[in-house]
Amino acid sequence: MTTQQKIGFIGLGIMGAPMATHLADAGHTLFVNTIGPVPQSLEGRATVCANGTEVAQKADITFIMVPDTPDVEKVLFGEGGVAAGLSKGKIVVDCSSIDPIATKGFAKRIIELGCGYIDAPVSGGEVGAKAASLTIMCGGDEGTFGIVRPLLEKMGKNITLVGGNGDGQTTKVANQIIVALNIAAVGEALLFASKAGADPAKVRQALMGGFASSRILEVHGERMIKRTFAPGFRIALHQKDLNLALQGARSLGVALPQTANAAQLMNACAALGYGQEDHSALVRALEALANHQVAPDAS
Repeated sequence: MTTQQKIGFIGLGIMGAPMATHLADAGHTLFVNTIGPVPQSLEGRATVCANGTEVAQKADITFIMVPDTPDVEKVLFGEGGVAAGLSKGKIVVDCSSIDPIATKGFAKRIIELGCGYIDAPVSGGEVGAKAASLTIMCGGDEGTFGIVRPLLEKMGKNITLVGGNGDGQTTKVANQIIVALNIAAVGEALLFASKAGADPAKVRQALMGGFASSRILEVHGERMIKRTFAPGFRIALHQKDLNLALQGARSLGVALPQTANAAQLMNACAALGYGQEDHSALVRALEALANHQVAPDAS
């Protein structure tokens, strides 16, 4: 894996483009397919393929980075899909954040073709993708993981094989629960402070030195104060992830009351027209309930 590899990459969006660029920077040969034009960072550095079948035919390892479960299913098994182009010994790595149960089914179908499958959802947003500092949560067998890990290391820093296929996606759902609840907590805290007449920027600065300090307070707290809600990670995508959590909880027979509350705040934001903003804009739902903003919008 220290030599040049033939790598496929399907889905060159906010996250996929920088991830694929890191692989090109490492000297690997890229075969790509995406909706819309190829990002400037990959112009002249990647071979554009007509569909997933062609990508899989030309690449030894194919990465997928698309928004939702139906998208992954279409990329893998739809017309012109990856599965039709696979041959024995090739590997599929799905970095999308999707349904863990569906993932197990997808993996089974790919493995039956004599190929490997790793679910490898990522966390860290656009910033982490650009900095190659993503956290990557993997599910699959150890042998296949060992083959793809050097490639994952070009895109992330905290890379963990959690267990079998689907376990990476389960971990990502857990991650999204924690992130959503922390965003809601930071939003409520800064809203409370602002409504009480304190300077939210100075409140955040003080809290960063105490036990309440967190990455969410650092990054998204600043977004709430500066009103910089360009994604990032869109509310619409976090809605999808929390729905996965609640669907899974129903099937497991467990209650996730705080997750349900965060999901409703995300739903309120989407209803207010903020679904394409960064998930830190969840604070807008809290602000609507209070009829008060953490800070005024930038002029």
